[in-house]
Amino acid sequence: MFKDTKAFSGFSVNDLTAAKEFYGQTLGLEVEENPAGLFLKISGGSGVFVYPKDDHTPATYTILNFQVDDIDQAVDALTSKGVTFEQYENMTDEKGIARGLSSNRGPDIAWFKDPAGNILSVLQES
Repeated sequence: MFKDTKAFSGFSVNDLTAAKEFYGQTLGLEVEENPAGLFLKISGGSGVFVYPKDDHTPATYTILNFQVDDIDQAVDALTSKGVTFEQYENMTDEKGIARGLSSNRGPDIAWFKDPAGNILSVLQES
C-alpha cells in the first residue's frame, strides 16, 4: 500500500528556538522553518519534522542516529561545542563511547541529548 509513498519521521521538543539552534548550529544540519515547526534535512533521507509540544516528554529511546566515519573525531567535535555524552556504567568509556557492544562487534556508539532531553547518537560501523 505505501511502497511508493514518501514518508518522514518526527518528534517533539519543548523549545523550538533552542531546537533550531542545536540542530542547526551545534549539529550543523540544514533547518527549515515552517508554521508548524522545523524540518531537519538529513543527508540521504527524507528529513525529520520537529514540532513544539507544551507537555513534551523526552523520548526514552534513541530518536536519531548519525553515522560517522570516525566516532572519536565526532565525539571530540561535539564535546568542543558543549555537547555532553551519556555515561553508562560498564558500557561506555571516558568519552562516552560504547565500543563493540555485541559479540559480533556491533558499531561503536555514543549517546547524547538535545536541549529537550531527546536521545541522539553518533555511531561508527565497524
